[in-house]
Amino acid sequence: MRFPRVPRPRSLAGQLFGMQAVLIAVLVAGYALFTYVSDRSQAEEAAGRQAVAVARSVADAPSVHQAIRTANPTKTLQPYALQVQRDTGVDFVTIMNPQGIRWTHPDKNLIGKHFLGHIGPALAGKTFTETYTGSLGASVRAVTPIYDNGRIVGLVSAGIKVEAITKRVQDQVTALIGVAAGALMLGGIGTYVINARLRRSTHGMNAAELSRMHDYHQAALHAVREGLLMLDGQFRVALMNDGGRELLGVTDEVVGRSVAELGLPAPLTGALLSAEPRVDEVHLTASRVLVVNTSPVSGGERRGTVVTLRDVTELQALMGELDSERGFTQALRSQAHEAANRLHTVVSLIELGRAEEAVDFATAELELAQALTDQVVAAVSEPVLAALLLGKAAQANERGVELVVSDDSAIDDGLLPASLSARDLVTVLGNLIDNAVDAAQGTVRARVTVTAFTDESVLVLRVADTGAGVDPAHAEQVFQRGWSTKPAGPGGRGLGLALVRQAVSRHEGSLTVREAAGGGAEFEVRLPLPTVSPATPEEAVAERGPGASPARPEPKPSPSEPPAEPALPGGDV
Repeated sequence: MRFPRVPRPRSLAGQLFGMQAVLIAVLVAGYALFTYVSDRSQAEEAAGRQAVAVARSVADAPSVHQAIRTANPTKTLQPYALQVQRDTGVDFVTIMNPQGIRWTHPDKNLIGKHFLGHIGPALAGKTFTETYTGSLGASVRAVTPIYDNGRIVGLVSAGIKVEAITKRVQDQVTALIGVAAGALMLGGIGTYVINARLRRSTHGMNAAELSRMHDYHQAALHAVREGLLMLDGQFRVALMNDGGRELLGVTDEVVGRSVAELGLPAPLTGALLSAEPRVDEVHLTASRVLVVNTSPVSGGERRGTVVTLRDVTELQALMGELDSERGFTQALRSQAHEAANRLHTVVSLIELGRAEEAVDFATAELELAQALTDQVVAAVSEPVLAALLLGKAAQANERGVELVVSDDSAIDDGLLPASLSARDLVTVLGNLIDNAVDAAQGTVRARVTVTAFTDESVLVLRVADTGAGVDPAHAEQVFQRGWSTKPAGPGGRGLGLALVRQAVSRHEGSLTVREAAGGGAEFEVRLPLPTVSPATPEEAVAERGPGASPARPEPKPSPSEPPAEPALPGGDV
């Protein structure tokens, strides 16, 4: 059995068109009815005034007074009444005696008969009007007395048929209906044109479909974790979902405000204000790394921009750690190759019977391998920084750059607070060293000098290189995303120092660049530490008791002795 198809609801535009057409029709019909009633009432009043004027004129005419005094008033008054009737446009003029017996009438057969209507008020000396059905049908009539020397000698009645009044009103109403029909037609055409445009704007959807789409739209905006930002043609915020507020750090109401007023970093603001589409651009805020995509909305003219924001802060950190691990892997592979060469050398010396020379060679190599490890660990006991420096030293050595830890470095294990995460340390110091190695590579006596120490509750990290240095005019631009003096590679450049600045700002520190003492550039990071300072050696002696000596670092094993524990990777430079 086939069920009848349920008709699809009309589109919103169609519903509006129907409502507007009905509304116009009702208004026109109501106005026509009101006009008909009003015009009829006015026409009856006008007819009454006209009848009164005619009746009084006849009653005051001298010829009428003279005819009444004659023996046969009808002979003179009948032609006169008919003439007045034709000239004034009334339907009848009846002259009668005080008893109501007609002297004149449009129908000669009714002359001499009694007048049909009320004459009492007229006999009392009053002129009045009434609507009455007489011998000619319903009419609006006026009755007035005829005075002769203060005595009523007759009565005059003039009237207009109701049928004639109705015809006049019908003619006016017919004209009004014609005008109303024209207005309805014009209104319908205008409504159709407007609603045709509305249909294009709503894509022919009805109200239920639009309501359902709005519900889905709101649910999707709140469900999507990525940031979504919609700008109008003047780059004002038209919409921002919860994810966008979180990623941009916006808490106030921003709808209707310009993008330039949101307080975003200048590069990100420039990307949002650009008329060109942006694809997977990386931008930094105070605490996040964002991938920004923009797409203009156009429909014959620019209507706005749709912006999507994706948080890649964690991904960027993981990529940095992955790059470090790859560097460590390459350094270990290179060291394994060098170790194999040295091992072959030792074996060959033993096979040649030169055991003493083999021992001397192996001892020298061991001293060289342990020297950098001892230098780094003695200066920086913090495990994360020490491991980072050893790994970066191996990477720099592979690129022909010497990485040196200055004698001023001194950071004990456990000194750094928990709030300063290992990831941030790797981000700050790792990117500074990588940039320094890039700058120093290829120069004469290429060197990168790293200094790390604490000074009055401040952690100081200083990295200097022997490169070309930084132009003082660009001292601020070097920390902006995308700025670099080197050509961009497949992954882009200019992000490392921007990440460093972001991490430093997150910890309320400072980042500066100046010319190094031996040429090149020197970057300095100062990160505040907790106000509780470590105990001085004298305080430490007081805590341990009288006679105790200051604590000293455990002695390092002698180069000629095998180390008690394996050396940290990267020691072979």
